[in-house]
Amino acid sequence: MQSDTTGSLQEFHKILEEAGKKGASDIHYVPKEQLLLRIDGRLVDMTEEWNVSFSMEKLIEELLDKKQQKTFEENGEVEFSCSVFNKRVRVNLFRQSGTCAMSVRLFAEKIPTPQMLGLPESAVQMAGKRRGLILVTGASGSGRTTTMASMIDHIASNYERSILTLEKPAEYLFQNRKSMVLQREIGIDTRSYEAGLKAALKQDMDVILISEMEDLDTVSLALTAAEMGHLVIAALPTQNAVTSIERIVECFQDHRQHQIRSQLSDVLAGVISQQLLPRLDGGGRVAAFEVLLANQEIKSLIKEQKYFQIPSVMRGCRKEGMVSMDDAVYGLYMKSMIDSDTAVCYAQDGVGMRQKVQLF
Repeated sequence: MQSDTTGSLQEFHKILEEAGKKGASDIHYVPKEQLLLRIDGRLVDMTEEWNVSFSMEKLIEELLDKKQQKTFEENGEVEFSCSVFNKRVRVNLFRQSGTCAMSVRLFAEKIPTPQMLGLPESAVQMAGKRRGLILVTGASGSGRTTTMASMIDHIASNYERSILTLEKPAEYLFQNRKSMVLQREIGIDTRSYEAGLKAALKQDMDVILISEMEDLDTVSLALTAAEMGHLVIAALPTQNAVTSIERIVECFQDHRQHQIRSQLSDVLAGVISQQLLPRLDGGGRVAAFEVLLANQEIKSLIKEQKYFQIPSVMRGCRKEGMVSMDDAVYGLYMKSMIDSDTAVCYAQDGVGMRQKVQLF
């Protein structure tokens, strides 16, 4: 892929455009060695086909500001989000084996609606709450960021709210519609999640988004913010509702966990857990969403530390809008969106799922 222009930034933009056309979510590049695209969760080697030859040193000069260049020089790595012409990306630049390498995450040009993502209506309705804690969870690359962005955009489009996002880095760019949306990037606009949250409590915010609850102080402040009447939407790298609740509680020392369970049971609005599954028709991936709604029974189980009973309560509350992950996966199978092997592979109870898919 030889550029028609001379700048490294222009050639980088061409790579982003071509990767986007192929449906890639990520680009991995080591100059003069290898260029890989992650497409539908799989790595595809494009090194020979594209023959990329731009200078990484020149790209760094053109793409990074002075502060980012200094961070890279001092730490050997830097992460940031930016717009390259019309393409919004997250760039992670780092040194390895005496040279530079980078990983790039590509974002959709438009924030998808909850309906486009397939987010259950019960989860969409959670976004309309005035207060509480909504956890959005899943492994890295599962689409958490996009789901949270979709929820924020939905709130901004349908409700009159003051919204603050705390992100590291800021990935999607929001527009003010019925709501006002303010975006603060950790390390640039505020020192840390902790500092940003402490300030947010004094800024008359209705909704606070936390892109990652990465430490005890952030978790504690998120609970406090929800307790004070804010709607807090926060991400965790956990696999399902039960492990998310356990993770929150176990952040704290043993002598505090009883009090934290009580606090969490009071403020929790719900948990949305997700994973991306390869589609049967080969047309990309489809999201499976688990939805826990914190009704009175769930709150009591959290307070009493009876987490093991939560899945059975979720199954019994399907009419309320609760969805277990295995129900979500099985629903995709029954709609012929995934095959039986995929259903079994991504189910939490693989044996039970295999028995179910063999009936159809």
